[in-house]
Amino acid sequence: LAKWNQLQAFWGTGKGYYNGTAPPVDFTPENHFCRFKAVGYSCIPSARDEDGLVALDFNKKDTDVRNAQQQLVESLHKILGSKPTHSVNVESVRPLPGDKSEVVIYIIERNPNGTSRRIAASELFNFLNQNHVKGQLTQLGVVNMVAKTTLSPAQVKQLTETPPAGIDPLIWEQAKKDNPDPERLIPVPMIGFGELHRRLKLQEYQTKQHQGRLDAIAGDITGIQGNMSTMQSKIQQYRRKLQELSHRVLEVLIRQEAHRKSGYAIQSEEEQLRVQLEAIQVELTAPMQFKGRLNELMSQIRMQQMPSGRAEERYSMEATMQEEIKQHLKQQQEGLTHLISIIKDDMEDLKVIEQGLAEVTQHHRR
Repeated sequence: LAKWNQLQAFWGTGKGYYNGTAPPVDFTPENHFCRFKAVGYSCIPSARDEDGLVALDFNKKDTDVRNAQQQLVESLHKILGSKPTHSVNVESVRPLPGDKSEVVIYIIERNPNGTSRRIAASELFNFLNQNHVKGQLTQLGVVNMVAKTTLSPAQVKQLTETPPAGIDPLIWEQAKKDNPDPERLIPVPMIGFGELHRRLKLQEYQTKQHQGRLDAIAGDITGIQGNMSTMQSKIQQYRRKLQELSHRVLEVLIRQEAHRKSGYAIQSEEEQLRVQLEAIQVELTAPMQFKGRLNELMSQIRMQQMPSGRAEERYSMEATMQEEIKQHLKQQQEGLTHLISIIKDDMEDLKVIEQGLAEVTQHHRR
């Protein structure tokens, strides 16, 4: 029997019998001999008492609470006495494990002089924690409520100074030393499988929330990358447009400057610039220089891009190249026409000379 009582004490459940006439001892996870206990850490709330935030846990899904949020606000306003100077506000609604949800509320009180203030969280919690008010909240589906207020250094010291029931003082002191962030975290006991399972569910839920947030951020990043690609293409388009406009402005400036300088003699600087530009033009249009090499490269690129198995080979020429050839042929045609007109003029002059010589010869014979 002693071994059985010891096993139940280690397990943290059952009843221990030690006397036939005395009542048995109930073993709970809080007893000193229970082995299934540990120490974890919880975040210290950051809200102040003046913020007036109180969390209400509902045994409903967050979607149901959001759909009936207006009715919930009206019901809470009635519970508070339907005072016209009080208004109920919902700070946030978030889901909890087990198809539950948490609703954070605060109350704003408006004074006759036009000012307003938030009712302190401790004051609101004490009012809602009254027995007659608790029953009305239970009818709404509230299963728990907590005032979201931060802890002062004195309160933290008071809570951590004495080990909780069932926790070995050495383990508690070691947990305080191992606290990764004493400014934001506080050690809390985890006694029994129920508490361990509850924290596991909370961690799974929090991990799911983080993953959902990461997925949303990844979606936002993907959208931003798409927008960035669109913006880059627009930037390239605007750059090309800017270059075209710059060329047009340059042509306008050239024509304006030529019109302004019309009738004036060419200056020495302009003559030097003309010589330099003509030298550059000659160098660019030389057969074995840049233009010839560029045409050769373009021909090689076109030959590589042509498919190898075609039945008919067709030579395609770019519009700019065709325009250059047309301009060259036109210039040659104009040169030939001018040369022909000169020859005709010379032939007529020769005929006049021959007639003049014939007349002089006849005059001498007479």
